[in-house]
Amino acid sequence: MNISLAQAEQVIALAQKKAKEIDTKMNIAVVDAGANLVAFARMDGAWLGSLDISIKKAKTARFFDMNTGIIGELSQPGQPLFNIEHSNNGLITFPGGVLVTNSTGDIIGAVGVSGSSVENDHTVAEAGAAAIL
Repeated sequence: MNISLAQAEQVIALAQKKAKEIDTKMNIAVVDAGANLVAFARMDGAWLGSLDISIKKAKTARFFDMNTGIIGELSQPGQPLFNIEHSNNGLITFPGGVLVTNSTGDIIGAVGVSGSSVENDHTVAEAGAAAIL
């Protein structure tokens, strides 16, 4: 099962709403179950450098079926995934990438958000992912 364009646009809309609530500007990327980009939005004034990061966060979450913050913890020195960020043409292993599931719990894609603190990125990504529940 894959996220549809309409669903991806809902994810982006809710993520943008949350970003505005916390007064930040974000890049928001949504990928499907195959980690292919479905939708992207760059809020006015969001950092250009965060565009690529948001896409890579979404892909990273889907590649490993876990939030990027968890992968970050597992990729620290001495941990089992140390240096994983160098695989797959570069991964992002800090918070802001979240899986998107449907009402039955199937993974249908992921959302990646970048443009603020990692805490804000994660908060906005979670808000977007909640659009599908």
